[in-house]
Amino acid sequence: MIERTLKGKLLYLATKYPFVLVTGPRQSGKSTLVKDAFPDYQYVSLEEMDNRKYASEDPRGFISTFPRKTIIDEVQRVPELLSYLQTHTDNDGEEGMYILTGSQNLLLLSSVDQSLAGRVGILTMLPFSHEEMSKGGITPDSVNEEIFRGGYPGLYDKNIPAEEYYPNYIDTYVERDVRYIKAISNLSLFVKMIKLCAGRIGQLLNLSSLAVECGVTIPTISSWLSVLQASYIVYLLQPDHRNFSKRLVKTPKLYFYDTGLACSLLEINSARQVAFHYLRGGLSRTWQSMSSLNDAMVKAIGHHLLSGAIQMVGKWIC
Repeated sequence: MIERTLKGKLLYLATKYPFVLVTGPRQSGKSTLVKDAFPDYQYVSLEEMDNRKYASEDPRGFISTFPRKTIIDEVQRVPELLSYLQTHTDNDGEEGMYILTGSQNLLLLSSVDQSLAGRVGILTMLPFSHEEMSKGGITPDSVNEEIFRGGYPGLYDKNIPAEEYYPNYIDTYVERDVRYIKAISNLSLFVKMIKLCAGRIGQLLNLSSLAVECGVTIPTISSWLSVLQASYIVYLLQPDHRNFSKRLVKTPKLYFYDTGLACSLLEINSARQVAFHYLRGGLSRTWQSMSSLNDAMVKAIGHHLLSGAIQMVGKWIC
C-alpha cells in the first residue's frame, strides 16, 4: 500500500475533534486511507442500501449500533444523520469518535456547516501526487506517461490501462454523482461541456464561448461548472494579485484535478500523443499545479482547506 501524505494530519485531527471528515473525488483512496489509519474502528458504508435505510429511518438506533470509533463512508447519502451524531458526540465529549468520508463537496460541506460547525476537522484527499508515487516506487517512466496515466490509485493497484479506466469513471460519475447533485435533463450536453472544458485546460475561463458551443445559456454553464467543482473534476484558479479587488474581477483559469482524466476526455490514447498534442502546455501546467496542490493540502489549515490550498497554488504557478 502506498503511504498517503495526509495520513499524519488525519491522525492528528482525530485527537482534536470528535469528527474528522475526509472528502475528495470518487476512487481517490479515501476509504483505504481511513481504514489504514484507524484499523480498530468499525466500518459502515451508507452507499449500501440497507445501511442507508437504517441510518435514515432509525438514526438513533443506527447510533446505538455504532456509538463511537466508527468510520462512516459516503456520509452525504444521509445528511440528516449528522444532526443526531452531533447531539450524541456533544453528550459523550470524546475526540475522534467518528471518521466520515464523502465525495460531493458542495452538498456535504453544506450539511457539515449546518450540523458540525466547530466539531469537525476536514481534509481533502486527491489522487496520488508525484511525491507519493515516487515514494511508493510506482512513478511512470516519463512525465508524458505520468500526465497520460494520472494519479487515481485504481490504475496502479489493479494495473488497469488508462484508456479503459477513465471512460468507465466518466460513465459512473455522470450516472451517479451528477444525477445526485443536480437534476440535469440533457446529460449528453453535460458530457459535451466536460470535454469542451478539457479542450480549454490551463486557459482562461470563457463562459460565453462554452455556452455558444453547447447551445445553452451562460447561467446554465455556470451551474454545470459548479457541479464539476463540487465533484472534484475541475477547479478554477484565480490569478494572484496583491490587490484583492483586482483578484475578484480578473478571469480565472480552468484546471482539472487529474491529467489522466483530462487526457481521456481529449481522446488521447497514449503517452506519445501527449508529447505532440497541441494542449501539451496546458496539461503540463495542470500536472505541475497538482503537485503543488497536494503539497498545499498538507500545509493549509482551517475549515475551507481546499480553497486555501488552491489560493496557495495560485501564488506558486501563476
